[in-house]
Amino acid sequence: MSSTGTKLDQRASSEAQTLAVVRQLLDRIEDAATGEILLPELRAPLPAGTRERAEAMVAAVASAGGTPDAQWPTVPGLALLGRDAADRAVRTSWAPTLAVTGADGLPPTAEAGNVLRPSTSVKLAIRIPPTCGPDRAMAALIGVLGADPPHGAVVGFEPEAAAGGWAAPEPAPWLAEALEVASRNCFGPPPGVLGEGGTIPFVGWLAERFPEAELVVTGVLGPGSNAHGPDEMLELSMAERLTAALAVVLDAHAARAG
Repeated sequence: MSSTGTKLDQRASSEAQTLAVVRQLLDRIEDAATGEILLPELRAPLPAGTRERAEAMVAAVASAGGTPDAQWPTVPGLALLGRDAADRAVRTSWAPTLAVTGADGLPPTAEAGNVLRPSTSVKLAIRIPPTCGPDRAMAALIGVLGADPPHGAVVGFEPEAAAGGWAAPEPAPWLAEALEVASRNCFGPPPGVLGEGGTIPFVGWLAERFPEAELVVTGVLGPGSNAHGPDEMLELSMAERLTAALAVVLDAHAARAG
């Protein structure tokens, strides 16, 4: 998965509040009611079989007694986007998303007075599908945010970074078989396929540098691991099973090479 980071600065005319103008600008990118990204340059075609793989994974989790949506931290009553668990699994990697990750110009509520502010700046993080061109996406953002500013406001747009993603190809038959054996022997269920959002550009670089290589990227993300957050933890039994699964894959590769 890839992302684009931007800073949007807006200074209002005398007719509009700055936050209202920012909201109008964001509405050019995203449908706030559904979370759908409106710019076609930020989307990519869904690879064949993606929905079917997600449905199979959700079914496997359910048959093992798990809850497919348990990976999403929520509060009671929160309605998740997506028509079902499989759709949400697909959206994780193939639906672009917009997040406002920071804002300047908004005073703390304890200090806020009944006055209009001259400017508002927000920082945007936009995740795009792995096969979406980041430069094309950034150009589309620059165009849509800079065109015809609402109420004659002065709008500034400062791109920070645009990173491309990587979509794993179908594994070679020997690797697919090894992953099947490893998953069933070490975890019980068959392996599932789910894309994961994030920006790890070196995987794409490796794939470009070694196009014939089979890439297996591993990580230990058990329940409650809270990766990259406070109290990050490692679930030891998950780590042990992953180590055993890797041994199965390496043995299969060695047998093939020998």
